[in-house]
Amino acid sequence: MDFLTYDFMQRALLAAVLVGITAPAVGIYLVQRRQALMGDGIGHVAMTGVGLGFLLTWSPVWMATLVSVLGAVLMELIRWYGKTRGDIALAMLFYGGMAGGVMFINLAPSGSNANLTSYLFGSLSTVSESDVTAICLLAAFVVLVTLGLRRQLFAVSQDEEFARVTGLPVRALNLLTAITAAVTVTVAMRVVGLLLVSALMVVPVAAAQQLTRSFAATFAIAVAIGVTVTIGGTVTSYYQDVPPGATIVLLTIGAFVALTALAAPLARRRARALAAAHSVGDPAECAIPASRGTEGKVGV
Repeated sequence: MDFLTYDFMQRALLAAVLVGITAPAVGIYLVQRRQALMGDGIGHVAMTGVGLGFLLTWSPVWMATLVSVLGAVLMELIRWYGKTRGDIALAMLFYGGMAGGVMFINLAPSGSNANLTSYLFGSLSTVSESDVTAICLLAAFVVLVTLGLRRQLFAVSQDEEFARVTGLPVRALNLLTAITAAVTVTVAMRVVGLLLVSALMVVPVAAAQQLTRSFAATFAIAVAIGVTVTIGGTVTSYYQDVPPGATIVLLTIGAFVALTALAAPLARRRARALAAAHSVGDPAECAIPASRGTEGKVGV
């Protein structure tokens, strides 16, 4: 536990815990909406914000937050109104965001490819006190939205038409989900990196779904996996001198594989138990044959 004596590791671990909480908390709604790669697209756009931050000598985290939120709003507008050319517009937005980030950071007096790499793949030693302050504030916003509006966001993620009929502001909630995802990307970029953050938003949720189908249970297990792998990846990165983002993502994929292998025999055991309970409760020799007038009908 000697790593706790270093200030940069204390900051990195705090950031890692916040990332482990926020990324799956938002990711569960993106998975339900079948927008698993949305975080990857926002990460490309956020690169422009990082480059602008260096060019304008402003905080790259806050500038990336502003640009990624604008990009997320634009993505939602394209999804609403871009009928035939929406995919092309999104592709130009993503690639333009990446190109803009590379260009701006090379034009900045204090910018370099090394600076950009730390944001693309994460870096423990570069997490500053100002970064931790920004991450804490942004993470609080994400947790407030994902927990405070969980019923409304879940309803919209499951069935937009039904949610609209019930009176929910579907477009406003969709926009809020996109903005929250954008904020989560900037929360995670200092630890996981912009190019890998999408995996931490999606894979823990997919791993949790191997064990349960309940939304509340999936949410809790996904967050637990997220916190475990981010802490484990951060500590491993310190001792083995490997990239933290790549380590965290590989641990997340390992958790998915392990839970998938565990879920298969559990599912077979539950199926056998259910079949046995059904055969005991309603034996074939005691079954009441259906009359001609009720063939094909199921009782309530």
